[in-house]
Amino acid sequence: MPVGWEWDDTLFAGAAPYYRRGRLPYAPGLSGLLARELGLDGRGRLLDVGCGPGVLALELAHLFGEVVGVDPDGGMIAEAERLAAGVAGRARWVRTRAEDLPAGLGTFTVATFGQSFHWMERDVVAATVRDMLCPDGALVHVSDLKAERRSVDGLPHPAVPYAGIGELVARYLGPVRRAGRGVLPHGTPAGESEVYRRAGFSGPRRHVLPGGQVVERTCDDVVAWVYSNSSSAPHLFGARRGGFEADLGRLLRAASPSGRFSERLPSTEVVVWRNAAR
Repeated sequence: MPVGWEWDDTLFAGAAPYYRRGRLPYAPGLSGLLARELGLDGRGRLLDVGCGPGVLALELAHLFGEVVGVDPDGGMIAEAERLAAGVAGRARWVRTRAEDLPAGLGTFTVATFGQSFHWMERDVVAATVRDMLCPDGALVHVSDLKAERRSVDGLPHPAVPYAGIGELVARYLGPVRRAGRGVLPHGTPAGESEVYRRAGFSGPRRHVLPGGQVVERTCDDVVAWVYSNSSSAPHLFGARRGGFEADLGRLLRAASPSGRFSERLPSTEVVVWRNAAR
């Protein structure tokens, strides 16, 4: 959890309906990589901690007999339930904080954190999740590859004006990153490896799935991306939301009169830890 910041239930308030559309997918090949690495065959149980609207859990669902996603945001859980129609009966969504696990959920073959671990009391959660894994179980940390530069050369449409969007958000919400009712002057913490080692996990084995694939985005996709982030969640704008949306629309139309943008998928880092013998 970020130093000097306390979680509250407004962190992603109102963001859930925008998440699936706004966020870029993981690089291709994630489920195949984990199937090979962990010998997954459609049996076993997956625990996705901080599941959001179920993006990661649903991508991996065919590799398990049951998937359980946990998240403290009611909107995210509702969106996961809506999106999980294709795996009904094999997916379960539980509204709870990771710090309140194990919550009677049982034992799991694999646990995943998909760009969620930094919001948690990491030492507490890592130790609890290890206790919830079977003796030969695995913990998988999935994230965009850090410090990767994604080229905008050769794109068929203008690049998304992320710098301008950041400046516009700062005009409305202030220069310090917002997060729920608090702020993050120093961002979110790194150093996950040290936390997992302290919890008793062994490894890791690190894999990078290459990105770079070009995807097309519309203005509505970019607006959804803005509102899917905790730092610019809809509730933060309050009565000024209409003005922000108007300014954002003008910014996007100036950057691409056609309303179409292109960008490259980020590479995906997959770090696999094992439940070491006690």
